[in-house]
This record gives sequence, structure tokens and C-alpha cells, in this order.
Amino acid sequence: MTTLRNLPSVEQLLQIESTAHLIARFGRPLTLDAIRLTLDEIRTRFKSGLLVDLPSTEFILTQTESHLTTWTNSTLHPVINATGVILHTNLGRAPLSDATIRAMDSVSRGYSNLEFDLETGKRGSRLIHAESLLQKLTGAESALIVNNNASAVLLILSALANKKRVVIARSQLVEIGGGFRIPDVMKQSGAKLVEVGTTNKIHISDYQEALIESAGLVMRAHRSNFKLVGFTEEPELKDIVETAHKFDVPVVDDLGSGALYDTAKYGLAHEPTVQESMQAGADIVCFSGDKLLGGPQAGIIVGKKVLIDKIKKHPLARAVRADKACLAGLSATLTHYLKDEAEREIPVVKMMSLTLKQLQGRAEAWRNELGQGEIESGLSTVGGGSLPDESIPTFLLSLKVKSVEKFLKTLRKNNPPIIARTEQDKILLDPRTVLPEQEGALLVGVKNSLKT
Repeated sequence: MTTLRNLPSVEQLLQIESTAHLIARFGRPLTLDAIRLTLDEIRTRFKSGLLVDLPSTEFILTQTESHLTTWTNSTLHPVINATGVILHTNLGRAPLSDATIRAMDSVSRGYSNLEFDLETGKRGSRLIHAESLLQKLTGAESALIVNNNASAVLLILSALANKKRVVIARSQLVEIGGGFRIPDVMKQSGAKLVEVGTTNKIHISDYQEALIESAGLVMRAHRSNFKLVGFTEEPELKDIVETAHKFDVPVVDDLGSGALYDTAKYGLAHEPTVQESMQAGADIVCFSGDKLLGGPQAGIIVGKKVLIDKIKKHPLARAVRADKACLAGLSATLTHYLKDEAEREIPVVKMMSLTLKQLQGRAEAWRNELGQGEIESGLSTVGGGSLPDESIPTFLLSLKVKSVEKFLKTLRKNNPPIIARTEQDKILLDPRTVLPEQEGALLVGVKNSLKT
């Protein structure tokens, strides 16, 4: 009669050669945990009657290896983005340039002068890195890098407007991804929200009336993830600045997406640029690093030195500061703009600048390689909470399959996973967002999926 006494012990399993290989791969402590878990699972199933016979030693070690693999496999994987959404938030937003990746790799492999002054041999400040680049590119007096733009907004309000009134238009009380709401951030920072105007109409007189009583800041939050259309009116930033400055109140412009170039050049609506905000007289401008800028995740604050200095000294600045990899990567990305090579080097800008002829050529090459599919005209989008409802013409490879959902699932199981989109029961692959070095893997993955 089979009993649990016949189950090998942990010590017996440790003597087996296969276990030695597992220990070499995963380490002894973790392997012991996996063996114990596997034996506990077998005991539970045997006692409940789900197992009549005890499994073989080989099966036990196979299950042990399965646990070890599950525990140690990364849950974050590179994927191929064939959706045509350039800044796909769920897929990590902006892919980075080769120079940016090299810069981040270089400072991460060893030590760096992150907070060390090579000239004096004394302690330095991480706050100087990338600052001069931002000054040259935007015309700002000073700059500060934090870990994302939500942190930038919270830090600015905490440092400059704690227990003070902050004037903002009702139409700009926006919510971005993850439930991040401007009114909630103001409350968290200790600022006192003062709403002006209505949801669709804001006049300069609304600001004037609100500023009669002392205020800490006037804030403008750019609606980067939706449009306000119809019976609407809103003053220009320069007029808001002029009015606020008459009351000696600084203006903060939260641009969100943070473009350093004119998106209209690529057939899109014009996105307000950082340079334009600075030229309009904004005292502080903040924006993201991993959206239209095309760099690593970061919150970038530029503006008047006297205000930036106050922000740098706030205790929260340390809690949300950028690390060495971010600072190195952002510097490399900004250098592309400084050298006027963004279209050639930064993937996001390069994707937007692709011509229809180039996209059609790639789609046709894919069809020829796969031996099936149709070429269709379609639309790519910017995504990432930038340029809402804006799209760019593209060419798509359209595939007809038996089951769209099953095929999409098969693509997602590919190594690397392939993320596509569907329309009218067809699989659509957009070459705009597939990196050139990923084309081979894409075609192999699609071919294998078509065979299943």
C-alpha cells in the first residue's frame, strides 16, 4: 500500500545529480524552498484523494524546477509594438535612442561623478546634471529633474504655494492616468485651490478678480489628453502671465507632454512647446521626459532661478529626485536636440517623421515575406496622453485569421510578445511603431502564429 512514508525526503532529493544542477542555477536556499513547497503540495493532494500514487522523483524535481523558474523569471519583458500607437503608455511610452541607452548603461556599470565635483575633488550636486542642456534648449535660467511630471507638479506646489492660494481655470482641473487629479495634488501640497471661470469659458477678467486677494501662484495645466471644443474661450498664456505679474504672482505652466519641436511639421496639431511657454513669460514650466521628448521617465522643471532654487531646497525634492541612469539618459536625449539630430536619433520623433512611401514599402516587404495579407491605408496615433484625437496616415498589413482573439493571444505568447490591433475581424500590423531591429522577430513570430 502506498503511503506518504514512501515520499522521498528533502535530504534524499538533495543527493540527486539533477538537484545539484538546480542549486547551481538557482542557489541552495531557493532550491530548498521549492523542494519543500513541491513536497507539501504532493502531501496535500494525496491526503485529499486527488493522488492515488505518489509521483516519481523525476516528476518531483520537474515541479521543483517549475516553481524556481516562476519565482525567478522577470515579469517585465520587451515587446514588439505593432499597434501604431507611438507613445503607448501600457507598453512603456517612449523607446530610447541608442546614445541614451549607452549613456544609461555606462553610468550604471560602475561608479560615476553623480555627486562628486571632479574639479575640486569635493562633494558635488546631482542637480547640475542636464541643467545646462535645458538652459540652452529652452532659454530658462535654471532647471531641475525629478522622477516624473506628477512629482514635479506636487513639488512645485509644495515648495511655492503651501498654505497659499493657487488660481487655476476650471477647464484645467484635469485628471491624467492612474487617477492623478490636479485638485487632489493641490490639496496634498497644502495649496488652496481657487477656481476661475466656467468649464468652457474663461476670461482674463476672471484671473484679475481672483488675484485681487493675495495668491501664491497662477497655474495653467495644459489639456494634453483631451480637447475642449465648441462654445469655448480661454486667454493666451502671455495674457495670463501679464495679468499675474501685475499682481507680482508667478505663473506655473504644466505642459504635461513637453514637446521641444513643432508637431505640426508631421501633420499633427500644434502642441505647445516648452520654448513657447518660456517666451510667453511663464516663471516655471514642467513637463514629462518620456512622452513627446522621447527620453527616459522624468519630470523636468525649468524657469526662473530664484524659484527653482526654492524648489531644490524643499525636503520633497530629495524624495522625488532622479537617479544617475535617468540623468545620464536624459542628458543624451537632450543632446540630440541640441545637435539638431532628433529626427535621425530619437525613435519617437523618427516614427512621426516616417513618410508614407517608407511605411508602404515596409508593409509590402512584410506581405512578401509572409506570403499573405493585404496592404491597407490607415492611421497611427501619438498616444501617451499627448495630442488627443490626432492621427497620422500610415499603411497597414492586414491579415485575415479564423479567430482574431485566439491569434492575438498567440502573438502575445511569442518571444518576444507581439502586440497588434484589430479592426473588422482583421489583424492590423502598423510598421510605424515596429523598430527596424525588431522586424525579423516580428515576421518569425507572425509566421509561427499563422501556422497554429
